[in-house]
Amino acid sequence: MKALTTKKVNELLPVKLKNWSFDGTYLSRNYKFSNFISAFSFMTAVAIVAEKMDHHPDWSNVYNSVTIKLNSHDAKGITGLDFELGESIEKIFDSYK
Repeated sequence: MKALTTKKVNELLPVKLKNWSFDGTYLSRNYKFSNFISAFSFMTAVAIVAEKMDHHPDWSNVYNSVTIKLNSHDAKGITGLDFELGESIEKIFDSYK
């Protein structure tokens, strides 16, 4: 899969992943939960989807906070797969509200 241009990423971001940011390398977002168990449960749900897609996020977890960064390393940039996984992550997060 070919990397999208910076211009295309910036066009798609507010439409597909409005709560995410783009730093020129990664699409990223921080999620907050009521406690560690909810945060870890969210990560588990994301891991299952990511594994099915064979596209894995860079992420970290500290107590009730999960930071996710997406990038298609093999394409050396952002691809449609990053947006697809990001949209799936948003749907999972919506179920935690």
